[in-house]
Amino acid sequence: MTALSVNVNKIAVLRNSRGGAEPSVLKAAETAIAAGAHGITVHPRPDQRHITPEDVDVLARLCRERGVEYNIEGNPFAPARGDYPGLMALIERTRPTQATLVPDGDGQITSDHGFDLRADGARLQPYVQQLRAWGVRVSIFMDAGTPDLALAKALGIDRIELYTGPYAEAFAHGDAAAAAVCARTAAEAQALGIGVNAGHDLSQANLGAFLRTVPAVLEVSIGHALIGEALYDGLEATVRHYLAICRA
Repeated sequence: MTALSVNVNKIAVLRNSRGGAEPSVLKAAETAIAAGAHGITVHPRPDQRHITPEDVDVLARLCRERGVEYNIEGNPFAPARGDYPGLMALIERTRPTQATLVPDGDGQITSDHGFDLRADGARLQPYVQQLRAWGVRVSIFMDAGTPDLALAKALGIDRIELYTGPYAEAFAHGDAAAAAVCARTAAEAQALGIGVNAGHDLSQANLGAFLRTVPAVLEVSIGHALIGEALYDGLEATVRHYLAICRA
């Protein structure tokens, strides 16, 4: 079964828009785990527009206590700023199950492309080595159709996370074959011994078709659509709906 990791960034966006502690990122994560989620994902950014370093620490403790996976996403190249100590410092002190390296910047509303390893592979190598030394599984955000899978293998990463934004957009416009390029990339990665995760704009509407087409996806990380759908159906019920899709 494909594992479901619930991204709780959007809960933090709502909290930060008002100030204070509500809605609670911790309670949302507890609810998702109680509903059967296999893990929790956060993507802290230097501008702290949503998840804060304190959130990262609190959720690390929760995931350890509940025995679920913890996935921290972010750009290892982004320097420390103010109360943000940098991605690697957060990972060193919390030791998540997985670190997903993403080439995002402050100017991006959300992650919108994967790494170009021909340009960034050499810079990434020491970060990958350090993460592995800490016992953290390493995943790298990559575009479907990337020509860089052999470079990813040479870096020593454990998994890629397929950027599924283009798939979701094509699916919404009725492109039934939109997942084919993801399927080819997944098969190529798996042939090299690289595991495959997926994430970005996956929803109840498009997840089933994606998983039926793309072979052996180990994990999907879903936040924006899941939290949006939960506004109507409730968080526990929505997580259960996603788990049913993963099982099917």
